[in-house]
Amino acid sequence: MESMGKKKPRRPRRSFTPEFKAEIVGLCRRGDHSVGQVAKDFELTETAVRDWVKQAEVDAGERNGLTSSEREELAALRRENRRLREDVDVLKRATAFFAKETR
Repeated sequence: MESMGKKKPRRPRRSFTPEFKAEIVGLCRRGDHSVGQVAKDFELTETAVRDWVKQAEVDAGERNGLTSSEREELAALRRENRRLREDVDVLKRATAFFAKETR
């Protein structure tokens, strides 16, 4: 009964170099090993490996979607947009404050 409420502890988030990802994708695309086997051999999640393979196919033009560079640009634009919205919000509040003070 006690084990029903316990969750498996999360593994700390790891980051991988583009070279490592390219090597893993290469192993999967050659067809020597399945995605599941490569993931198991390198102690990775199948989902991560599948995502890397899918992104490599998009970058190579074999599949529709955003390329890695387009994804990076989109993320940067979203960050900038969020920062600009915050700036506008601060200016609106400052304008309201000073308008109230001058009355």
